[in-house]
Amino acid sequence: MHMRMQNGEGRTTEQIKEFLKGSEGVTFAGQNKQEVYAWVEGVLVAQEFTQQNKKNRGAIRAYVEKVSGLGSAQVTRLVRKFKESGRVEVSAYQRQGFPRKYTDRDIALLAEVDRAHERLSGPATRHILEREHAHFGKAEYARLAEISIGHLYNLRASASYRKRMAVYVSTRPTAVSIGERRRPEPQGRPGYLRVDTVHQGDWDGAKGVYHINAVDAVTQWQVIGCASRISEAHLQPVLEAMLHQFPFLIHGLHSDNGSEYINHTVAGLLEKLRIEFTKSRANRSQDNALVEGKNGAVIRKLIGYGHIAGEHAEALQKFYTAQMNPYLNFHRPCGFATVSQDARGKRQRKYKVEDYATPYEKLKALPEAAEYLKENMSWARLDAQASSLSDTECANRMATAKAALLRKVKTESPIPPRFY
Repeated sequence: MHMRMQNGEGRTTEQIKEFLKGSEGVTFAGQNKQEVYAWVEGVLVAQEFTQQNKKNRGAIRAYVEKVSGLGSAQVTRLVRKFKESGRVEVSAYQRQGFPRKYTDRDIALLAEVDRAHERLSGPATRHILEREHAHFGKAEYARLAEISIGHLYNLRASASYRKRMAVYVSTRPTAVSIGERRRPEPQGRPGYLRVDTVHQGDWDGAKGVYHINAVDAVTQWQVIGCASRISEAHLQPVLEAMLHQFPFLIHGLHSDNGSEYINHTVAGLLEKLRIEFTKSRANRSQDNALVEGKNGAVIRKLIGYGHIAGEHAEALQKFYTAQMNPYLNFHRPCGFATVSQDARGKRQRKYKVEDYATPYEKLKALPEAAEYLKENMSWARLDAQASSLSDTECANRMATAKAALLRKVKTESPIPPRFY
């Protein structure tokens, strides 16, 4: 309960004594410090406290303690203040402070020294400050020359110092020496591949297979492989088998900046085969656009998005080698754009009906195409493979084999695939 003290200072000394007798066991408390102090001052003035005898002063003190709720020592302090000044006022709080020895100019000098010497250790910096004052006679270093090592670090932690020493450095890319960062220039010659990886999704924490897609930049000859993991040990044999499926010599391989290709294992394989290794440039989304388009138009369209567990990677690899890759290269037409340049220098691509051909047809149509074939490869062998089945017959055979494979995957996999 809050009690508001009103007209308490108008009581006589006898009334105060009767009040004290009748209020034993009852305590009071003022609402706030300013109000209590003002009331105490009013009581002492009204009762002419300094003119009373000792007995009456004791009664007045007891009355003030009772009604105000103040302690005996605190009332004694207020009474003493009243005797000295005739007032009872709340004193303003004064925090204990310490004199400041090192000024903002000293902090600025310390920051200047640290910036020049690239922030040495505390003892080394202290020695420099001493030399600036004693050896070189610079008076502005007088206080800093005597600073302790501990307080030097205190100044370094201050906001003023940090504001002066703030240095913002942009994130620096990690330099990787593997592969040359540029766009390959095949100049109309086959054998310059674009490669990318397509992941067949996760299911309940289990990783799916990884499709490795390689496309020739000139003929769009496409070879797809499959690996159960994306690590170097699993990727190297698949990539090596894929390179052997191309009928022409391989001169270059271009990838994005993924770690599955930018590693010493792949780099060593390509160096062994004398194949140029390039990687995509920053902010150049078109560098690997050809193979990324094939990821959606071929792999996602024909295989789908459903999860396929990693243990089926070998079966998929066999299917790609025996069925899908021959279908893609000998029986599935691709569009080859006619590129023109307008007056402003902007390149335009147009696709005409006559611009569509299979990768094999495009390869045979190249000038001096025979020079690009591997030693163990001939046109007779390739012609026999291309004419063994019609385009539709090959597509039906590939679709039948694919359906059987996906049914097997769905039956044997402990994790059911979603969409096919």
